[in-house]
Amino acid sequence: MFAETLVLDPGWTPVARINWQRAVTLLWEGKVEVIEEYEDRVVRSMTLEIQVPSVIRFLRGHIGRKRAIRFSRQNVFVRDGGRCQYCRARVARPEATYDHVVPRVMGGRTCWENVVIACMACNQRKGGRTPVQARMRLGTLPVKPDRLPGGPSYFLTFQRGMPESWRAYLRDAVASLHYWNDELEQDA
Repeated sequence: MFAETLVLDPGWTPVARINWQRAVTLLWEGKVEVIEEYEDRVVRSMTLEIQVPSVIRFLRGHIGRKRAIRFSRQNVFVRDGGRCQYCRARVARPEATYDHVVPRVMGGRTCWENVVIACMACNQRKGGRTPVQARMRLGTLPVKPDRLPGGPSYFLTFQRGMPESWRAYLRDAVASLHYWNDELEQDA
């Protein structure tokens, strides 16, 4: 029997996908509550029978060491407030591009301090130039954030093949989940 379980944090934000065995363990330990179950999947023992959880939610927030914020397109998007850093217009995530303030051809690095969100028009207008050369003004200086506004920086999106019970908790998106959430390779 193959089944994954969607994990929500106490604020109902999707944070992970885990196997059903781990979900049952977390349930047994009293750390989660079951929100949705698979109707056609049951786990049986000699004395117990439970439906396999499809969606679970942690009852308490995780207390532990602070994890570093991953350098990803999604986290740059969140840091920049979903706004083009040149014209300051709101940019829908699928239409957002990320721009090297100092272009790579001029020695610019791929890092928090040199990458910003830009709308397609501004990114094309700037081209392979610095903002000064392109006569464009940078809205805010890019920095590595200590924390990101709006809570978790990990977003799951509903994709074909996922259990239908997950749809209410996940975002539909045109952009690939991996494109936005995978860690970007930083230049040394």
